[in-house]
Amino acid sequence: MSVKAAKHARELLLKEYQGVLSTHSKAMPGFPFGSVVPYCLDAEGRPLILISRIAQHTHNLQKDARCSLLVGERGAEDVQAAGRLTLLAEARQILDAAEVEAAATRYYRYFPHAADYHSTHDFDFWRLEPVRARFIGGFGAIHWVDQLVLTNAFAGEGEISMLEHMNSDHANAIAHYVELAGLPKEPAAEMVGIDTEGFHLRIGQTLHWLPFPTSCNNPGAVRQALVQLARAESWPTSGEAVA
Repeated sequence: MSVKAAKHARELLLKEYQGVLSTHSKAMPGFPFGSVVPYCLDAEGRPLILISRIAQHTHNLQKDARCSLLVGERGAEDVQAAGRLTLLAEARQILDAAEVEAAATRYYRYFPHAADYHSTHDFDFWRLEPVRARFIGGFGAIHWVDQLVLTNAFAGEGEISMLEHMNSDHANAIAHYVELAGLPKEPAAEMVGIDTEGFHLRIGQTLHWLPFPTSCNNPGAVRQALVQLARAESWPTSGEAVA
């Protein structure tokens, strides 16, 4: 397995926030059943989904936890030449009250319109625990990836503190990141997630992941990277890790 391929596969999973969830059909045994689901990544880097108890895919997962999530590059003109990822996983419903609360806090930052789903409409949080992944980066660039996910070193209070600081005190810097990345300027962007490799912006209901110039292994490195981007005239190319 190529380390570079694993990184590109993980970046695709980070920057696309919906995919096709395929489950084993309970009603039609032997047939795969596909449905579209939004997702974000949890503290361990695993896809986190919110699904209805009455949905067919939920009934399927309750009978057989094995599933896959197909993620492709949004807006690709030629889908066969674009990157795509099939994540083979086992789905687990989150039952522990503290874990449910942590999942809700994280998920609703990305998808605030879903905030009352699991209480009002009987939705529950599930995580997809990766088993193996198949990544295709374009014609001929085909790889099995066994180590896809990466734990988010900042998940929890540290991440929330950084997000609140950026959104409250550095709206101009966030607007500059939007301009550098060529993203829509309206409505105003909000930073909703930070990981070691980049950060997530929500513009209206659309989500975007932008990479740091370098991998950031501590909050000081995150601050340095964000300051560098705030002063940049174009998006920097990737470099070595910031200590």
